[in-house]
Amino acid sequence: MRKFLDRIIYTICAIWALIWFFLTMMMILIPVVLIGIVPEPKRTNLFIRISKCWMAIYLPLAGVRLKILGKEKFINSQPYIVVCNHNSFMDIPISSPGIPGGNKTIAKIELSRIPLFGIVYKRGSILVDRKDDGSRKKSYLEMKEVLSSGLHMCIYPEGARNKTANPLKNFKDGAFKLAIETKTPIIPAVIIGTKKMLPADKIMYYKPGKATMIFMDPIHTSNLQLEDIEDLKEKVFRIMWSKIESMS
Repeated sequence: MRKFLDRIIYTICAIWALIWFFLTMMMILIPVVLIGIVPEPKRTNLFIRISKCWMAIYLPLAGVRLKILGKEKFINSQPYIVVCNHNSFMDIPISSPGIPGGNKTIAKIELSRIPLFGIVYKRGSILVDRKDDGSRKKSYLEMKEVLSSGLHMCIYPEGARNKTANPLKNFKDGAFKLAIETKTPIIPAVIIGTKKMLPADKIMYYKPGKATMIFMDPIHTSNLQLEDIEDLKEKVFRIMWSKIESMS
């Protein structure tokens, strides 16, 4: 009986959060469209400012108590590759405006086809069709352009939401190859709390609560070569795994 009641309550919460998501999104839709005439990187910087205002309104309405730690790890004028774990759809609206300064997220192209939301989604993302080799190559070059313009890149190296019981899934190489080739430092980041809040294995289920995003010390890549990808990947994996376990 308790599980049945919980399911009803959290389904109602999911509907509530979804309604407020789209209502608050409509408030920022016109500004997001208008900044399309602004050249990069100023366009993305403006988009992140708009997103911060949006989430400052939406997250409290959705019952999210957000805490962000480690912003002091970012040095002004230095672009970083922020490598973050991925537990639920709630991670992106937390991480993108949570990262200090302008940034773009590598994101799957499917969600860009949602009416209206797709406009906002495209503005803050580099889109990739993972089934298309040409799309993957194009998105990789676009990420290099983002970094060269002084913006940060946010990458989820697990590739998709973590539906396992482990703190992390195995990492893919892309973020670490990009870091070594562009000599860009990596900032490992973890988000705690969204897995219970918006589980990847449940439909129309949302449990309001506390979420924490933690930025850790930068890992410099200026002296690394492509043959160091596995070592770099393993190092970042261990740091993030340990932090998630300690917070849990």
